[in-house]
Amino acid sequence: MGRLAPLIAVLVPLAIAIGAWFMDGQGSPSRSLEAGTPSGSTDEPVTPATKLAIQASSPMAGKGFDFYVLSLSWSPTYCGSDAGRNNRAQCGTGKRFGWVVHGLWPQYERGYPQDCESAEGSRVPDAMARGIIDIMPGIGLIGHQWRKHGSCSGLPMADYFALVRQAHDRIRIPPQFSSVREPLQTSPATIEQAFIRSNPGLTRSAVAVTCDSQRVDEVRICLDTSLAFRTCSEVDQRSCKRSDLVLPPQP
Repeated sequence: MGRLAPLIAVLVPLAIAIGAWFMDGQGSPSRSLEAGTPSGSTDEPVTPATKLAIQASSPMAGKGFDFYVLSLSWSPTYCGSDAGRNNRAQCGTGKRFGWVVHGLWPQYERGYPQDCESAEGSRVPDAMARGIIDIMPGIGLIGHQWRKHGSCSGLPMADYFALVRQAHDRIRIPPQFSSVREPLQTSPATIEQAFIRSNPGLTRSAVAVTCDSQRVDEVRICLDTSLAFRTCSEVDQRSCKRSDLVLPPQP
């Protein structure tokens, strides 16, 4: 045993060193995966400046319905309502929104689907909502629109909100209605014709103005699933029937 002592003194530290190397480099999971974010996570913050950082993963075409209605709401009209006065996100001090997206709604030729089941659930992640809040001003609005309408699009949540962005960007607001600093007397026909002139391919039967009493409420534009303009008789029939309207000014 005495003659083996020098050999043992050499072999024991060597065995310890080899074992430590094996556990650090080969025998245990990577520390970055074990203690950090899961591989492939998309939970990084998204700011409005990045618009929609979570982009569509594939060409987007909804299914199970006939067309979309893009509803553009005139924010000063909403903010003058009882509901709007309590909405600080859209109507609070310093908010100067004009046309905002109320929603992108799947439609049948008659009627529309709503509150469909979705494998993605009902809650819109905060990061995704922040990516579109510049055109849909309110976390509550964004969540409601997904639950009631987006869930019926047949699209993943990220694809649906990317499509909302595309639909918004596709429409050109007529210059005379893009920035309003004092009450503007107008009519549904005047607004519709202005949108038609500013958007080649848009026709009278594909756009409708709605009103809240004497005030302009929304402009609704019908689009097919590839976002091309298309007619929509039912939407057009429900347009505002007043001849004189007011477009309230922006703050």
